[in-house]
Amino acid sequence: MGKLYVVPTPVGNLEDMTFRAIKVLKEADLILAEDTRTSGILLKHFEIKNAMQSHHKFNEHKTVESVVNRVKAGETVALISDAGTPGISDPGFLVVRECVRNGIEVQCLPGATAFVPALVASGLPNEKFCFEGFLPQKKGRQTRLKALVEERRTMVFYESPHRLLKTLTQFVEYFGAERQATVSREISKIHEETVRGSLAELVEHFTATEPRGEIVIVLAGIDI
Repeated sequence: MGKLYVVPTPVGNLEDMTFRAIKVLKEADLILAEDTRTSGILLKHFEIKNAMQSHHKFNEHKTVESVVNRVKAGETVALISDAGTPGISDPGFLVVRECVRNGIEVQCLPGATAFVPALVASGLPNEKFCFEGFLPQKKGRQTRLKALVEERRTMVFYESPHRLLKTLTQFVEYFGAERQATVSREISKIHEETVRGSLAELVEHFTATEPRGEIVIVLAGIDI
């Protein structure tokens, strides 16, 4: 029987790619990629020419069975997403779950993920935290925010630049204008930036300065 490798890829700087990740991808019989065009750039950079197959949130239910069968037949399959660690706000959970259910060995390599550097650099307590990822855009959003009002741990969210102001404004409504938070963007890229302050100050800043790039919000818990 083969093996499934979950392989993190850089969230920004290509130098964040590990030697082991490159080795695994070069040796894999098949690479599952969230977007073959995006991953193609990465693979070309590291001179990786192995077979690649599209595996994203719109087709993963259909592709999981065939992937499991290939691994059962002895192939080594590597799973990557556009950036970061697959399964963390990215496709990956379904194929990992099915491999585990079928007794297939799954190894997740350590590597890049956006929320860890944002959390550590925030200056907010990080010995305990909860990762919320992307909030629901519509249905269930208010319910989720209400449930987090009494959360004592530091909270971590992903957000897109065009929804950042709306989210920060909602945070003021639910958590209070003085609650401390940070907004990190473009992690590991040339224009990496972390803006720290109260929610009110962050709203003011990003009203005056248009946010760009992938964003991680780190929000203090209620007792901070």
